[in-house]
Amino acid sequence: MTDTAHDPASTGSADPLAAPLRLPNGQELANRFAKAAMSEQLGDRRNRPTPALERLYERWGRRGTGLLITGNVMVHRDHLGEPHNVVIDDDRDLAALTRWATAARSGGAKVWAQVNHPGRQALRIAGKHPVGPSPVRPKVPGSVTPRELTGAEIEDVVARFATTSAVLERAGFDGMQVHGAHGYLVSQFLSPLANQRTDDWGGTPEKRMRFLLEVVRAIRAAVSPGFAVGVKLNSADFQRGGFTQEESMAVVEALGAEGIDLLEISGGTYEAPAMVGLEAATSTQQREAYFLDYAEQVRERTAIPLMLTGGFRNVGAMRDALASGAIDVVGIGRPLAVDTDGPAGLLDGSRTSIRAGDKKLGHKQLDGLVDLYWHTRQLHRIGAGRNPDLREPAPVTLAHAIVGNGWRALRRRRGG
Repeated sequence: MTDTAHDPASTGSADPLAAPLRLPNGQELANRFAKAAMSEQLGDRRNRPTPALERLYERWGRRGTGLLITGNVMVHRDHLGEPHNVVIDDDRDLAALTRWATAARSGGAKVWAQVNHPGRQALRIAGKHPVGPSPVRPKVPGSVTPRELTGAEIEDVVARFATTSAVLERAGFDGMQVHGAHGYLVSQFLSPLANQRTDDWGGTPEKRMRFLLEVVRAIRAAVSPGFAVGVKLNSADFQRGGFTQEESMAVVEALGAEGIDLLEISGGTYEAPAMVGLEAATSTQQREAYFLDYAEQVRERTAIPLMLTGGFRNVGAMRDALASGAIDVVGIGRPLAVDTDGPAGLLDGSRTSIRAGDKKLGHKQLDGLVDLYWHTRQLHRIGAGRNPDLREPAPVTLAHAIVGNGWRALRRRRGG
């Protein structure tokens, strides 16, 4: 890929947000807006896509966003991150998946599925125990010590990522994103806190990144060249002794050698949730992008197109980040749960900012849960064909979280 791929000025567009972007595999995004992954929890009881997902993504796809990245699609139905995740471990639901992809693409957007295995962050399903690289319990209330994966099981998980991706391509999705952030299984393998193995899957930074690289290689072997492969990666875990920025940079360089099509930068885990802005550095908050400083350093070391999600609200900051060449795609998450027309308004000049809204109880340990679940409820409203309800009080949201997810909702904060 040439340097012009991350230079908005090279397209000739006066507005860098409106400039198309051609990815390394030849796929072209119509503009620089991407809907970042948010876990919708709109699968049915058998973890199949539903008409609500079709309605939700059709609406997003017609509102000016060039790329839509779905929330968690799981590779193993015995290991779910949230209730009602969509699971793809074979082609049994190909027809429903095809309807979902068709609806999302109907307005001209590209649609990718975020593919994930929760590892030790899995729900405790009856008879099934969470697994991980090592038997190390996450420091999250209510969590359990995972069972250590065997070498054969690791190979099986790698193959599952490939199977899921192949089915997605058959269903009409334009690409997929490996979720390698936020403390899920790929992130666990990268972290020296979660991965304490001494075999070929751990022990050194190079061996800890092997799982991610094998996943990417298996996916590439299972799909056509035109099917995009992206990765969401932590800049760091923000935990003492965890995955560091220096280690993240090394992973970026290794991914560059694998030829991925888009790298989304995030950070944190559910033990240190920087991804929702709770522990972001002040300097980057002031610049409206939690991880922009890191993105600027990454740009010096790779030509992979970069997507940055977290904190972007004002159109001036978005344009400045793109024009600088530090990033190529502006990721928007929670604002699209409350304002589906936001990207279109920013593109046509009818507005200069987009807001996420927030709901808080004033209780530090519950505010993250309430805010995430409040946004999830807005997704459910859109999926039902209604508009978001920005007036719903925080206590009402908390009550619905408990009713819908049980008391375990108070023990975890989840997102895409």
